Amino acid sequence: MKIAVYSCREDEIHLFEKYGKEYGAELVISALPPTKETAHLAEGCQAVDIITTPVGRDLIDIWNGYGIKAISTRTVGYEHVDHEYAASLGISVSNVSYTPHTVAEYTVMAMLMSIRKMKAILTRFIGQDFSLKDIRGKELCNMTVGVIGTGKIGETVIKNLSGFGCRILAYDVYQKDSVREYAEYCSLDTLYQESDLITLHTPALPETCGMINKNTISSMKDGVILINMARGVLVNTADLIEALEKGKVAAAALDVVEGESAIYYKDFKYRPVGHHQMAILQAMPNVIMTPHTAFFTDEAVGDMVRYSIEHCVKNAT
Repeated sequence: MKIAVYSCREDEIHLFEKYGKEYGAELVISALPPTKETAHLAEGCQAVDIITTPVGRDLIDIWNGYGIKAISTRTVGYEHVDHEYAASLGISVSNVSYTPHTVAEYTVMAMLMSIRKMKAILTRFIGQDFSLKDIRGKELCNMTVGVIGTGKIGETVIKNLSGFGCRILAYDVYQKDSVREYAEYCSLDTLYQESDLITLHTPALPETCGMINKNTISSMKDGVILINMARGVLVNTADLIEALEKGKVAAAALDVVEGESAIYYKDFKYRPVGHHQMAILQAMPNVIMTPHTAFFTDEAVGDMVRYSIEHCVKNAT
C-alpha cells in the first residue's frame, strides 16, 4: 500500500524508512504540512499520516476524491481532525499511543523544578546573583499531590511519585485497582481542596475543557502549584494568570497552553510570537514553560511513527 506522510521532521525520516519497510508500505514523505495546496501529495495513496495540523472538511473532501481510506495522526490527541466528518465518508481516523514514561518522567521533573524555584535560581545564576533570598523551596515528601486522570500516563506519574513518600490523591471517572496501591481516589472537589500540587493528565473533552478556572482555583489551597503536561485547553489561561498575579497559585509548569497550535514547533527567533498570554506567563519567575516537548524522547517518537504506519496499513487495506 502507499502512504502520504506529511510534516515529517528530519529526526523521523529514518524511522519512517525503517517501519515503512517493516510493514511493506511505500511512503511519499514530505516536510510540508497537509493543506489544500499539498493535498495532491496523497494522490495514488490509500492513507495519509499527519501530526498536529488542523484537518477540516475541505481537505478531507480532496483526500476522499483521491480514494484515501485512512488518516493516522501520530499524536495521542486527534481533536485537530474532523474525525466525525471523515467517518461519514468511510475514512478511518486513528491516533497513536507511546510509552507513558516519557511524559510521566517529564512531569515529575517539572514538579521538582517548580517546588525548588529552579527557574528563578537559573535565571539569577546567569546574572551571577548567587544569593539565597526568595529561592528557598519545599520538599515533595511533605506535600499532598493531586493527580487528575489515571490513564497510562497518570498512573505512571503516580507510581513515580510513590518513591518520594508524598501523599497522593487521584481522580478519574474510571478507577483502577492498580492505582489504589499507591494513591487514594477521591472526588474532584476533595482533590482541589486538599492538594498542595495538582497535575493534569486528562484528555481534552467537552467536560474537561476549562476545568481549571476561576471557580475551581478559588477552591484550592492558597499557594497551590499547578502542572499541565496534557492539553492547553484544560486550563483557562486568563484565570491562571490572575491567580498567579494574586499569589493564589504559587507556581505553574506548563508544557501546553491555549492557542499553542499556531506557535509550537515553529521558530520565532526574529519575529513576534503574537500570543499575549504566553508572553505574560513566560515573563513570570515562578512559571516554567516548555513548547509541548514532554513527549519528545527517542522511545516515544519511535512508537509514534511505528504505530501510525501500522494503523494506516490496518485501516486502509
